[in-house]
Amino acid sequence: MLTQEAIADLAKDWYRKLDVHVPMVEVLPLLTDAELEMVFPEATIYGYAGFEGWFQRVIRIFFDEVHTVKSVESDIQGDKATVKVVVQWEASMWNAPEPFSKRIKCDAFQTWEVKRNDAGKVIITKYIVDGLEYHEGSATL
Repeated sequence: MLTQEAIADLAKDWYRKLDVHVPMVEVLPLLTDAELEMVFPEATIYGYAGFEGWFQRVIRIFFDEVHTVKSVESDIQGDKATVKVVVQWEASMWNAPEPFSKRIKCDAFQTWEVKRNDAGKVIITKYIVDGLEYHEGSATL
């Protein structure tokens, strides 16, 4: 059975790994492959192959990232849950050939769907960025 604590731990682990740009082999176990759907402002991706292409692109654009989880609210239905996540995201970004990087600071509102995999670990099956609220003075995507 899923618990709020296990889902909150997944969120913290997910964002820690994104902050330090861990190797793909450390991120993929947090996701399902066959069912995975991820909706970002710039793209909708499916499965590990789609995630890998997205991840490899964004780790070359964004750096000095800091994700601070503000809230994780789960509607648990047996072995699955719909999760509302609010995370403050700060990142520097550089788009070649611009001469300088820019700093983004915003709150990201997300909806996740999670479940336990066959090994009992909580994993993400769906990840939707519902919206971004930029802080004053922030660059935008």
